[in-house]
Amino acid sequence: MTTPYQQQAPAGPGYTSPIPVTSAHMGHALASEWTKIKSVRSTMWTVGILLFLVIGIGLLAAVQTSDSDFSDTPYTVPALFGLLLGQICVITLGVLVVSSEYGTGMIRTTFTASPQRWRVLAAKFVVFFLLTFVVTAFAIAFVGIVTAALHSGPEARSTTGSEWAGTVLGGSLYVTLLGMLGLAVGSMLRHSAGAITTMLGVVLVPAIMPAFLFIWESTRDVAETVMEYNAPNSLSAIFTLPMTGDDGNGMKQLTLLAVVTVVAMAGSFALLEKRDV
Repeated sequence: MTTPYQQQAPAGPGYTSPIPVTSAHMGHALASEWTKIKSVRSTMWTVGILLFLVIGIGLLAAVQTSDSDFSDTPYTVPALFGLLLGQICVITLGVLVVSSEYGTGMIRTTFTASPQRWRVLAAKFVVFFLLTFVVTAFAIAFVGIVTAALHSGPEARSTTGSEWAGTVLGGSLYVTLLGMLGLAVGSMLRHSAGAITTMLGVVLVPAIMPAFLFIWESTRDVAETVMEYNAPNSLSAIFTLPMTGDDGNGMKQLTLLAVVTVVAMAGSFALLEKRDV
């Protein structure tokens, strides 16, 4: 007869655990990151303020315009004004998606549960991209639909939703790529304040710099280039309202941002595998 304090003999070689054991895969990492991003307050605040800015300012601008204002511009243009501010929310969320875990130390637990670090970072990029793109596209499209309903008179251009869908997709993609760049920078710097400050510099400094570069004749070419590719002008070009004389649709600016973001993402993956946590 055994007592409650006697240890049981270890299971034999033929023992099979009743608990199913499955190998971790990308789906698990995606589910984990989705649970994280939807359960933290920073997501609620940044996404909420983004929607408030884009929809609120967009509808306010739509009410103040007339039918003739849309004779040669898409109905989504009012969303641009809120998006110029809302992009800061997307950048901040992108940084916090990764840097907040380093700040609390929970990144050690994450990497212990998923030793393949690249899978964790890749899942963060995928979840953040899908969330931000869908939310931003919804906000821009909603403003466009309401504006079209308000200004469908004879002076406005007779358009269908498909004709300004490019601004919805292009504007959403540009802002989302800025957030992805912020996520990559946050992964490399591992510090929320430092990464957010860096990204604010990336957005704001090129917007201010041309004012000083235009002073000297020798730097006018540089000023024109910086002005053409800065974030405010890039978004304006996507919405067919470029601040410069460029008549393009913002594809040059979108392509440049995509290249820079991919390079930054590659750097974040490389550093992730080389450094300790």
